[in-house]
Amino acid sequence: TAGAIAAAVGACLPEGAIVADEGNTSGIWSALSTAGAPRHDWLTLTGGAIGIGMPLATGAAVACPDRRVLNLQADGSAMYTLQALWTQAREGLNVTTVIFDNQSYAILDMELDRVGAAMRGPIATSMFDLSRPPLDFAALADGMGVPATRVTTAEEFTIALERSFATPGPFLIDALIPGPR
Repeated sequence: TAGAIAAAVGACLPEGAIVADEGNTSGIWSALSTAGAPRHDWLTLTGGAIGIGMPLATGAAVACPDRRVLNLQADGSAMYTLQALWTQAREGLNVTTVIFDNQSYAILDMELDRVGAAMRGPIATSMFDLSRPPLDFAALADGMGVPATRVTTAEEFTIALERSFATPGPFLIDALIPGPR
């Protein structure tokens, strides 16, 4: 779950890490979970700039090559700027990307509610579904030269997170979590 990911981040975050947070609806608990973690910096969205997370993490890693960067990334937003993974591989940047993979553009669904579009039919609802066709972020990362794994349990996630922090270069964790449906 997103809560289990947040707890693992809080428990495993290394000293001096930089967190680039575009977890959107799934990342709500992440910042609070790091209250007792070693000192770190937290970079967030700039007013609804969907797709900023991966380039933000890449820039932070270029600016601070001696620090580990953790990119908490919503799956829908990741699709806007996925090519940042190629740059991370090319430059050997120390970025761990965690994809909150709930197969949904949940943030856009929430924004539709905010503008008062309560009545929507099946076509509008289907626009927020990222499962047709299914996305495999681990395969996409691998295709851009970034080692990756797909996880389905809190234990698998924690092991992958610790391994990524201990290994130089980029790494992606595709964390399958329950969606808003």
